[in-house]
Amino acid sequence: MSRFDIYANSGRNRRDIPFLVDVQNNLISGLATRIVVPLRPLVVYFAASPPSDLFPLIAVHGEQHVFDCPQLAAIPLKQLKILVATAQAYQFAIQSALDRLFGAY
Repeated sequence: MSRFDIYANSGRNRRDIPFLVDVQNNLISGLATRIVVPLRPLVVYFAASPPSDLFPLIAVHGEQHVFDCPQLAAIPLKQLKILVATAQAYQFAIQSALDRLFGAY
């Protein structure tokens, strides 16, 4: 399990949120939870373009998804079963969105 890994959402809301991005620091381990941010399909989530500094776009399997930063949450580790991709290439955009959310300018 690594920061920026993308997992299939196994929860009941997986139709609207097919993927979750692990944003927790790799140095924090041994907990029963991980901090994740939902990825929502762009075509479903926004009728207009979202502010890219808070909602960066991340491609998964060739489709654009919105990194819904304000909806981050801690979920049980056992729910992160199927690793589908990595968002490592989006590290700067993800960190910038988290910084904007928490006010670290």
